[in-house]
Order: sequence, then C-alpha cells, then structure tokens
Amino acid sequence: MSLKLTILGCHSATPKVESHPTSQILEIKNHLFLIDCGEGTQVQLRKYGVKFSKINHIFISHLHGDHFYGLVGLISTFSLLNRRTELHVYGPKGIKELITMQLKMSDSWTNYLLIFHELDSKESVLLFEDKKVEVYTIPLKHRIYANGFLFKEKTNEERKLNMTEIKKHREIEICDYHNLKRGRDFKMENGDIIPNSELTLDPPKNLSYAFCSDTMYFPPVIPIIENVDLLYHESTFLKKDEEVAEKTKHSTAEQASLIAKEANVGQLILGHYSGRYKNLELFKEEAQDNFENVILAETGKVIELK
Repeated sequence: MSLKLTILGCHSATPKVESHPTSQILEIKNHLFLIDCGEGTQVQLRKYGVKFSKINHIFISHLHGDHFYGLVGLISTFSLLNRRTELHVYGPKGIKELITMQLKMSDSWTNYLLIFHELDSKESVLLFEDKKVEVYTIPLKHRIYANGFLFKEKTNEERKLNMTEIKKHREIEICDYHNLKRGRDFKMENGDIIPNSELTLDPPKNLSYAFCSDTMYFPPVIPIIENVDLLYHESTFLKKDEEVAEKTKHSTAEQASLIAKEANVGQLILGHYSGRYKNLELFKEEAQDNFENVILAETGKVIELK
C-alpha cells in the first residue's frame, strides 16, 4: 500500500508569487483525488506534472474563494482538452449553482458529464466508495458550512505469500496459492498440517489521510480522525494571535497539535498560514510542544507513506 500527497498550495487569503491558496493532490490505491481548488490550481497541476485526465473526483471543503475559485477554470480547461470521462465534484450545497451559472454566462458548457454531490449534513457521511477506497466528510466549524475529508484504504483480507517458505515444500503448487492467501493452513499428503502463519505474511497496513481545512479548534473531529496515518490541519495563526483565530474561526498551531495528540495520529501537517508571519518555523516549534511528528506544508512538497 502507498499514499502520496502533493501540496499545490497551502497559504490563506490572497495568492502571492510564492504563496498559493489551498489545493492538494492525493494519490491512494490508484486513485488521484483533487482536494480544494484555490485560484491558480491548474497552473500548479501543470507545474508538478499531474495528468488532468486522471482527476475524476474533486473535493471542495467550503465556499470561500481561496478554496474553490480555481474550480470553474479547471472544469473549462477539461473541456478544451476534449475530456469525455465524467467528473464528480463534492462540495457544500450551492456549489452547483455557482459553477453552472459561470458556465452558462460564458456559454462554456462541458462536453463531458459533470456530476455535483452537494453536501449539507452536519454529521460525518460516506461520500465515495469502491473496492479500494472510501471517503467520508469531517464536519468542521468555520464561519460558513465546511467539511474536511477522510480518505481510507479499504481492508485487504488476503495475506501475502511467503515464497521463501513455500518453496521449501514441493507439494505446494500454484493452484494452492489462493487458499493460502485466504488464510487456510496447508495439509501435506502425510497428514501433517503447516500453519498458514508459516507460509504467508500479514497484508500491508491500510493507510488513511485526514484533511481538516478551515476550522476553529473543534474537538468533535477527534473520534472521526482517530489513528489516521497522516493529518493535515489548518494552522492559520500562532498562539499569540489566538484571539484573532477565535474571532475568524480559524486554528492556531498549538490547537492543531492538540487535535493530533488526542486523535493519536501518525503525522501532522500544518498549513493555511496567515500572510502576517515571515518565519513559518515558529508554527512547527509551537506545535511540537504537544505533538512531536510535525511537518510544515510547503508549495510543491510531497509526503509519501508506504
């Protein structure tokens, strides 16, 4: 199993030359998911070599501009590239009206099927599921309706063959492999039983990623994201500006680290920094007072788990 996250943008509010608004690409179990689509996202996709044709699912956390103003441009570019594959967009109620109005007024209807999944639940709900992956909402608390997203590899029940051990027993043939993968012991011709644990290995660990976009400190997310391998949590402000964070319903680096600690996550990524700060290392230092394994989001940064 493997999980690869590419940060296309991780800053708040207005774009700058080197400060791009929120957008991420998650590669998990042969899926390529786009998470948020701030202004300039399609340029960032080009810059980091992401194939547009592989994006079939886009998840929008909320309808503030720095998280979705790049969406209509990307949708239009897909048409210019003669896309034929359907595109699914998941986002707050109202996103369909916002996007289709722009397409209507510019007479730029798509030549592919554009499917909107509008959200309004304040509970965690299943958004997407196939044989490999499932995606849930993470209800957040911001100035407007907002969700994060939880991506989980589905359980692989088949065990891995331990070929080193299997080759020691000539009686075991290729036709026996399926039963071994399903956990069955092997019965020798003389009646002896070889335990399955000697012939197979545990399947790879299923990986998970939680994206918590704009939100104030909100402990109800903890049971939803508990034990995830990788957590992105916004940290717009430092503790010294906690009063501003509360007023604007954002989080501090310290608060993000408390969520990570209580949820027992593997790694914490901080991002969505306010432009008022010049030294981002202060965010990491503040968070590490509570949670050691902290990564600072940077434009173009790739985090990979295996």
